[in-house]
Amino acid sequence: MRWAVHGERALHDTPWVRLRALEVEQPDGERCEYHVVRLRDVAVTAAVDDGRRVLMMWRHRFVTGTWAWELPMGLVEDGEEPVAAAARELEEETGLRAGSLRPLIRAEPAAGITDSRHFVFRTDDAAYVGEPVERNESDRLEWIALPQVRAMIEQGEIVSSATLVAVMALLLDVTMDS
Repeated sequence: MRWAVHGERALHDTPWVRLRALEVEQPDGERCEYHVVRLRDVAVTAAVDDGRRVLMMWRHRFVTGTWAWELPMGLVEDGEEPVAAAARELEEETGLRAGSLRPLIRAEPAAGITDSRHFVFRTDDAAYVGEPVERNESDRLEWIALPQVRAMIEQGEIVSSATLVAVMALLLDVTMDS
């Protein structure tokens, strides 16, 4: 069953978020106004070392008032490829430069309300190039052994949907490597 969009109008615009009212026709023929949030795409990087550990950031999210572990991530800039954004964000936030990046998974975290896509990449050959230039991202960086990740999820230490999707895909990917 497919919904048809007959029009779209802006309700609110900022560089971060665009709220839109769409005139839609539902499969049963009924027409209504449906609100959507247009957000930029996100690029996420899972950096894994030779010891089967993933680099994570301990950070505070003021919107939800929570502290949790996250992977390096950020917005994909206009005209930027997601893989380039993933490499840029990894280096800015951690001081590591990826030698290679390969796609791990793509997710649409809330497809019924927003059009944002999350692109997750994996690097196994990141090298330290200097201190992180982005000072407002995290309190600390830590290499976390992959077997610990499941317990961290269960204990609510990993709550960001982008990070959850990424580490679960990473755990599946590592299982396939074994």
